[in-house]
Amino acid sequence: MPLPFSVYFWTVTFLAMAGLADSVYLAVSHYRVYMDISYSSFCAISKAINCDTVSQSSYSIFLGVPVPIWGVIGYTFFLLFLPVAGSQAADKKRIWPLLLLVSLAFSIYSIILASISTFYIHSYCIMCIVSFGINFLLLYYVWLIRKRFNTAGILEGLKRDIRFLWKKSALSTIVFGPFFIGVVFVWAFFPNYWHFEPPKLHAAVRTGITDEGYPWIGAEQPELVITEFTDYQCFQCKKMHFFLRQLIGKYQDKIRLIHRHFPMDHKYNPIVKERFHVGSGKMALIAEYAKTEDKFWQMSDILFKMAGHVNYINIKELAEQTGLDYRKLAYATNSSVTRYKVKHDIAVGIKLGITGTPGYLIGGKVYLGQIPSQIISSVLD
Repeated sequence: MPLPFSVYFWTVTFLAMAGLADSVYLAVSHYRVYMDISYSSFCAISKAINCDTVSQSSYSIFLGVPVPIWGVIGYTFFLLFLPVAGSQAADKKRIWPLLLLVSLAFSIYSIILASISTFYIHSYCIMCIVSFGINFLLLYYVWLIRKRFNTAGILEGLKRDIRFLWKKSALSTIVFGPFFIGVVFVWAFFPNYWHFEPPKLHAAVRTGITDEGYPWIGAEQPELVITEFTDYQCFQCKKMHFFLRQLIGKYQDKIRLIHRHFPMDHKYNPIVKERFHVGSGKMALIAEYAKTEDKFWQMSDILFKMAGHVNYINIKELAEQTGLDYRKLAYATNSSVTRYKVKHDIAVGIKLGITGTPGYLIGGKVYLGQIPSQIISSVLD
């Protein structure tokens, strides 16, 4: 025996509200992944289950707007129809064919996103999976409502829906007019916070090579020395590196940053047993050669910006951007001397207890992932 219409209606309403809440959470999480250096989502569990990895992917942006924001827009659009669909005038029959198509679009979009996570990102987001489930349930319950309370065909139902909304054109304009204006505004003016860059190098910021042969930037007589062990394919390394570079730009007489390589490339790093961060080892070799030509920080900035946005390393293009000799740069990537220097950094990092990137050596103590805020604030204060 079919349940009352109200049971189905409020189930659909709850699911749509849950989808909206999930999308809001994912939108906030996406923002914090890029803008909060200490943030790590609760589902950053492993390489395979990691919301942050999904957010860091270029696939998390669609038409210049984060995918979760499109989720907020989609669920809001769906919810705006429900008061009309549940009204007495609708008589349990109107709007549901239209909502069936909307929920079908949600489900198809979920399949596309799941495929991207599987075949391109190789990582899954728990909260994204929750939204996929919500979308499939929405499709199922909207289909149930149509089957039990509206037996008209889809095309005939859509025609009736359009006529029904046309008769209520004043109400439709009041409800959907601001919504579509808001969507256009979001699409046109949404801030692209996921594009961040280090401050430009200039003569006021000192650079040099330590007595041990490692490149540094910042203070000549520092109050705080930070040695970073990073991977050019590591998003958190990039975020923290750019943050530190910005700090040095403001406090160039207090902080010194020393760079050392720790590519998590399975071809270079013995602690990495599976295929991972392919190309980061070669990028370290390129940066190491650039150091010998006094171009390290310029090359390092370019390599960090490349990460996640290119499928291969164009050595000739890198040489042109930095003014290096292409043949010498190409030779250096196959040089046993350059390779030894990178592997030496890796060996030192492993000896220090670094098991992932980024890693920081400060005052003889190692910090993984991030630097405690009190260390930096104590110097700046």
